[in-house]
Amino acid sequence: MRGIFFLLLLCWSWMSLAAASEPEAVRVEGVLKPGGWAVVTAPAGSKLHYGGHVVKFDRLGQLPVGFARDSHSPAQLVVNLPNGGKVVRQITLAPRHYDIQRINGLKKKYVSPDPKTLAKIRADIAAARAARKRFLRQVAGWRERPFLWPVGGIVTGVYGSQRILNGKPRRPHFGVDIAAPRGTAVHAPADGVVTLAQKMVLSGNTLMIDHGYGLRSTFMHLSRLFVKPGERVRRGEKVAEVGATGRATGPHLHWGMSWFSTRLDPTTFVGVAVHKGDRVRALTSTVERPAGK
Repeated sequence: MRGIFFLLLLCWSWMSLAAASEPEAVRVEGVLKPGGWAVVTAPAGSKLHYGGHVVKFDRLGQLPVGFARDSHSPAQLVVNLPNGGKVVRQITLAPRHYDIQRINGLKKKYVSPDPKTLAKIRADIAAARAARKRFLRQVAGWRERPFLWPVGGIVTGVYGSQRILNGKPRRPHFGVDIAAPRGTAVHAPADGVVTLAQKMVLSGNTLMIDHGYGLRSTFMHLSRLFVKPGERVRRGEKVAEVGATGRATGPHLHWGMSWFSTRLDPTTFVGVAVHKGDRVRALTSTVERPAGK
């Protein structure tokens, strides 16, 4: 009996120790605010439940997550461990405020499209959604930080701002706009695989680069594309040129990012906050502010 009692006591002690250490085995680090991201670390073989997704951690026990523009704090992440345990993390997100941006002078078909144009727009949306559903485990560009500015120029639009087009409110701006001359080189901000490269009604010539584990960059309004779906691209590689195709009032690059369908702020991956009027330099992670700001 003593032997059995000792064995039960040993098992109970081991289970208690394991349960006590489970929360410490899960770490969440990153830019913890709406539009930001985090890298979650857990024992290899764990699964994350967040944002309607169930994602298995990579062989290093890590994966990225993204927080939506209007995410409420705290964000709840649930990790199922390989031993059957579960860790629930309540992540406090810093508050964030957004600008209002008014744009006038756009062609009517881009603000109130006719049925034929609307059908094309819906087809474009379906193509983009299909690309965002892809999950590439063998691509690790998401680990590269900081990301590089894909183009140099003046910031003319920031993430999260509410756009009012020709006096009509539209959905928030999910990206950063950088004004640059037509034909300026656009570079990959991190390694990835091209999952979409085509002309669309609103976004013009559009390019998606998947950085792995649900994280991707989207470039819009391009004048030329130099890569095709399925191609691997390297950090800093020229992939396109700036243009003014689609719904655009002048040549610029719209750079958006997403984790699955959750739209993120690209500047949080570069690691610097920007404001309209700031200048950024291609292939760097720096920003220059006008005198007096």
